[in-house]
Formats: sequence, C-alpha cells, structure tokens
Amino acid sequence: MKFCTLLSTFFTVALTFGVTTAKSHDDDDEFLPDVRRVPMKTFTLQAPFLHDSLHSRWYDFGGDTLVRTDKYVRLTSDRPGQIGFLSSRLPLTAVNFEIIFEFKISGKGNLYGDGMAVWLTKDRSASGPVFGGPDNFEGLGIFIDTYKNNRPGVTFPYIMLMHGDGHTSYSKSDDGKSNEIAGCSARGLHNANQDTRMRITYVKGDFLRVDLQYKEPEKWTQCFRISNPPDLPQTAYLSFSAETGELSENHDINEVEVNMLVATNAELHGQPLTKLTSPPSVVQKKKSGSWFWFFVKLGLLGTAAYFGYKKYLQYQKEKKYSRDAMF
Repeated sequence: MKFCTLLSTFFTVALTFGVTTAKSHDDDDEFLPDVRRVPMKTFTLQAPFLHDSLHSRWYDFGGDTLVRTDKYVRLTSDRPGQIGFLSSRLPLTAVNFEIIFEFKISGKGNLYGDGMAVWLTKDRSASGPVFGGPDNFEGLGIFIDTYKNNRPGVTFPYIMLMHGDGHTSYSKSDDGKSNEIAGCSARGLHNANQDTRMRITYVKGDFLRVDLQYKEPEKWTQCFRISNPPDLPQTAYLSFSAETGELSENHDINEVEVNMLVATNAELHGQPLTKLTSPPSVVQKKKSGSWFWFFVKLGLLGTAAYFGYKKYLQYQKEKKYSRDAMF
C-alpha cells in the first residue's frame, strides 16, 4: 500500500514537472525562436577602444568626442555647446540584425540636456543639429531626448524613432512629435544607478523592436515594436552622436555589439528571416514535439515503475516462501 502511494506521488510530481518544463521552454522561445546570433566583429567597440595607431580600427570619432581607454567613449562632456559623434567605417550589410550597446547619460543638477542618437543612415555620420548628427538624413534615427522643449503630456527622457527620406527635417519645435513613428518614456534613464543598455532588433519586412535595460540589471523592458519597418538604405552606416546646448550632460558609450540574425530551423533555412515572432507551422511543430517527448518520458517512467512493482511482488512472494520453509 505504501508503495502504491509512493508511486502515485511520484507520477504526480513527474507530471507537474513535465508540464512546467514544457511551458518554460516555450516561454523562452517567444521572442525570435530558431535564430542564431552571429557576431559581426567589424562593428564591435569595447575598451581600450583605440589600437596601436591611437585610432579605432572600425570607427571614426569626431567633434568633442573624448576617449578614456579604460572606461568609455565620451561623445560630450557635461559642458554647454558640445557635439560629438562616432561612425562605423564599414556599412552594415546584414539584412536582419541586433544592435546592443551600453551607455550612460549623467550630469550634475536638476536640469540637463540635450540628448543622443543612434543612426542607420546612407551616409556616414557627420556633426549636425540633430542630437549632434545630420538633419535631412536618409535612413533611421533613434533619438534619446533628455530635455523637453514643447511636448505636453510626455515624460522625459523620451526615446523616439524617425524615418528620414533625405528631405524631411527633424522638428525641434515639438521635440520630433511630427516625425515620430514610435516612442516611449524612460523615466530614470538619466543618472541611472547602473550602466544602461539599448537593444535594437531589426528583421526586414517583419518588425523593428527597441528594448531598454536601465531599471534592474539584466532585465529588459520593451520600449516599442513596429511591424513592417521602413527598409534601410542598401548601404547603412551605424553611428552614434550627442549634443549639449545651454544645458549639458555626459553622453558615454561603453560598448557596442552587433549580431547578424540567422535562421536555424530547417523549414526556414535559405529563406528570408521573416515572421519569426509568430511562425504557425514552426510553433505548432515545436509544441507537438514537446508533448510527444513528455508522453515518451511518462511512458518510460510508467514501464520502469511497472517492472519495479512486479519485482517487488516477486520479492515479497519469495520472502513468504522462505519464511514458510523455516517452519
């Protein structure tokens, strides 16, 4: 009787563990399932930043940018009227990619500005009036605006996405409201207690997503996600820039990492990496497979328990015969 009770408890625990494990596995794959990340070394930026010739191998620096080789690339210092930028020497040719960079915006006092930007543009970045970068650009700009000029009802710092067609100017008068495709507020980003990070995920024809990490270490918060994002120029350079006006702050970049996204699932092999966030056939196959292996394991456990129980009965029977023979 005790054995049956133990067996029942064992199966209950096994069933609970199996369902929980399958659910956790599916949860892990909700964002970009069946994707391999291939590092693109030609866009890597990390300490000591400079090489033997006192230049970066993969990036050019300009304006008021300062490099502290053990810590950061400082696009602007906490001084008024500064502009700084860095730009990749090679274009980003990957169709689908992920950009992760670690940065910090900090300064003294309660008033600060103006902000920084990330660029994916046809031309290599040069200094300009839009967060230290060019106006009338062609490509995508993601702006981290730290000072509110004229945008009621929005909490700053504010992060927004703009698509440039080569002719349209950034609207400073309303903090880019008329240019915005998507955006989010990021209260606490300035003078955060930790180094902050941004992750930009771009899958051509499917989505563009921006995530932030500034509230807690290793915890990503989605800023925005848009479907069918604008196409990038055939040659798109990755750049960063920053600007201070009458108000100022430090804009530091600590590290840049770029990964090419490649499909690993056989059904997607050799095809464009699109619709990966909701591929019905792949997800259905994955879920069916998870349940299949769950029942296989359950069957093996049941078989082992059955033969164990048979052996237990045989042992009890032999024990009884031995005891009878003694008397």
